[in-house]
Amino acid sequence: MTFLIRDFRAGDEAAFAALNLRWIEEYFGVEESDRRQLENPVTSLLDPGGAIVLAEVDGRVVGCGALAVPHEAASDGRKWLEVVKMATDPSAQGSGLGSAILDRLIEIARGRGANALWLETNSRLDAATRLYRRKGFRALETHELRHTPYARCNLQMVRDL
Repeated sequence: MTFLIRDFRAGDEAAFAALNLRWIEEYFGVEESDRRQLENPVTSLLDPGGAIVLAEVDGRVVGCGALAVPHEAASDGRKWLEVVKMATDPSAQGSGLGSAILDRLIEIARGRGANALWLETNSRLDAATRLYRRKGFRALETHELRHTPYARCNLQMVRDL
């Protein structure tokens, strides 16, 4: 499968929301933090200093991921960015698309001077947690855990850059 990874642009809002709503609704339930990011990705993610990338196959958006300024300031003096809203259409799963999206997010974070990436997920999402581990993320230990706005979050991970 040949895909193109590109930056978010005006008009991508609906595809970004649909990809994420599919997995969130399938496994969990849409929460307030999800609504804020999916209903208004420009003001909730991009304007504060985040980024959104999308993956296309034959002009159709089939994957996405984003970086957000974390909802809790880092206490260690490092510049952190948070990986959020990673999603792949079922038709593209297993193709390396998620890996390519995450690679692009890591590249963007480094370019913005981030020292670390942080993410929140759920251990039920086996493919996602395997991908994060392959890309160098490790689970936070109990003493490292931060407050989360997500009821579904039972796993926080970090990757130094």
